[in-house]
Amino acid sequence: MIISGSIKDTRAQVKEWKKQGLTVGLVPTMGYLHEGHKSLIERARKENDRVCVSIFVNPMQFGPNEDLDSYPRDLERDSKICEDAGVDLIFHPEVSEMYGPNFCGFVDMHTLPEKLCGASRPVHFRGVQTVVSKLFHIMPADRAYFGQKDAQQLAIIRRMVIDLDFDIEIIGCPIIREDDGLAKSSRNTYLSSDERAQAVILNESLEEAMKAIEAGEKDADKVKQIITDKLNTCPLAKIDYVEVVSFDTIQPIEKIEGAVLIAIAVYIGTTRLIDNRIIM
Repeated sequence: MIISGSIKDTRAQVKEWKKQGLTVGLVPTMGYLHEGHKSLIERARKENDRVCVSIFVNPMQFGPNEDLDSYPRDLERDSKICEDAGVDLIFHPEVSEMYGPNFCGFVDMHTLPEKLCGASRPVHFRGVQTVVSKLFHIMPADRAYFGQKDAQQLAIIRRMVIDLDFDIEIIGCPIIREDDGLAKSSRNTYLSSDERAQAVILNESLEEAMKAIEAGEKDADKVKQIITDKLNTCPLAKIDYVEVVSFDTIQPIEKIEGAVLIAIAVYIGTTRLIDNRIIM
């Protein structure tokens, strides 16, 4: 397994594989890998001849007073997970390698980033789009794999690829959960034991909404109220947002029909967690 911090060397290696006629899968991450990331790697391993994983805590997608400095990092641990999962190349650059002196180029879009997480984290998706665009150029893969836990991110990346004509297929992969239903996240490590116990309320609130929908509920506002009422039973939960939107446009809808994203962001103590359901 190759570990490279060099854009030049990484690009050359991937281009050499492509020249040999090999297919390449890319899993972009910020590291501190868990079973969710591992599931993306395993999917990429099944569908490609070579697998690349990027490990880069991207400062551009963190706003002021967010957790950039405290975000968990452990390259040795991540490397072992990648090697065991059959990764061929880890790209682990320094910030100075990704964003050189006087860096001033960005990728952004209207509409899709303006709701949900984009409303409370206004610089976040510009940072995501910029770094992912750079990764697609550095590692010109055939397919890139993203988890559906970050559903808005997945929708934005798919739109970006269409709008900017990237020659890459975007694969969305299911959320991986703990045994009690909490979505796997690197930020789960921030939770105290009491907070961790109460964090299951996110999944439970979405489960109640899905039961109502399966029973015939189509009113988006009523679905949002079901989730809100459940979340409000948790003493440590503070709602950032509860939204029902079109999965294609990330715009609010009145009726549950077509491709729908039910998305929530909730603070458990000081830790902001997200979860969702996608209805296709």
